Amino acid sequence: MKFEEVIGQSEVKERMLQMVREDRVPHAMLLCGPSGSGKLALATAFACHLIAESTRRPSLMGMETDPQAEAMLAKLEHPDLHFSYPTIKTSSMGSEHQPVSDDFARQWRELLVQSAYISMDQWMSAMDATNQQAIITAAESDELSRKLSLKSSQGGYKVSVIWLPERMNQSSANKLLKLLEEPPQQTVFIMVSEEPERLLETIRSRTQRISVKRLPAEVIEEALVQRRGIEQDDAHRISRVANGSWPSALNALDADSENAQFFELFTTLMRLAYQQKLVELKQWVDDVAALGREKQKRLQTYFLLQVRENFMYNFHEPELNYQTKEEENFSRNFSRFVNEANVMEISELFQRVMRDIGQNANGKIAFFDMALQIIILLKKR
Repeated sequence: MKFEEVIGQSEVKERMLQMVREDRVPHAMLLCGPSGSGKLALATAFACHLIAESTRRPSLMGMETDPQAEAMLAKLEHPDLHFSYPTIKTSSMGSEHQPVSDDFARQWRELLVQSAYISMDQWMSAMDATNQQAIITAAESDELSRKLSLKSSQGGYKVSVIWLPERMNQSSANKLLKLLEEPPQQTVFIMVSEEPERLLETIRSRTQRISVKRLPAEVIEEALVQRRGIEQDDAHRISRVANGSWPSALNALDADSENAQFFELFTTLMRLAYQQKLVELKQWVDDVAALGREKQKRLQTYFLLQVRENFMYNFHEPELNYQTKEEENFSRNFSRFVNEANVMEISELFQRVMRDIGQNANGKIAFFDMALQIIILLKKR
């Protein structure tokens, strides 16, 4: 992967390249920032750049990178490039086996080569996970230590990219700390974190922290036009809805995306509640109850966002709204039902349901009670 493939983040790119030019690459880096900002893409591009630079040799055309190394890096299969990431234990693994990244290397490379802008949900799906919790095990730290103790295949850097190190268990974190305290020669650790406060303070203190900010709307808009061929007006609208996240922008383009499903569930709930169709609402509740708890919580987050957008729509100030065309079309007729008399109660209702779901409440009971209360709240003027 190359820096040209990373969306925006020109300041971080330049900072990384300057480290290489000045020969002051730290042995451990911590890339922090919100989901969708491109941290993993930056880490992967920088890792590939470090390894490629170490293979540059004089030729008739000047300094050139070893073509074999470039081919391996393009597939993320270079022997000096190592990835660690959260994994799950599958039913096929033995009782004594602790899962490591190599158990899922094929799925990881396939997903990352397709796009370095991946979410935990995408990764869990790629591993065919159900309700397991993905972690980085102590066995993974042992395996990483073994790999990094080997000599570099081409005499340059060995790079370890650790995605979501906050998901390390205590034993794994302690072993990684030892690696950071006594790093193997010419080894660079690049940790990619969304919750750095969950890392051991002793680990954070041994890294050079780089903050990666949300992508500006204009950067996302330009990328949508140039890379995806989206019309300017649509790209502008999507870039505002994306809230600084490139995956969110791509998600808005996908008619089969999760947000499209959530939009359909939101509009159906509001229409059935307004019409007081209890039988149909019961079916709606059954459908939502089958989604799984994590998705149900994301659904409630989407509902909260739509409450805000519909309330703001009443002010008739387009710059205050962040909606897709479909959402705006619905708000045109529906927004008047979200007003000063009920907006706080509706928001608190959705927040309460999200909390109850997180505490393992019965989904059918929670969502049916929510639907009944929406019937009442929509009539408040």
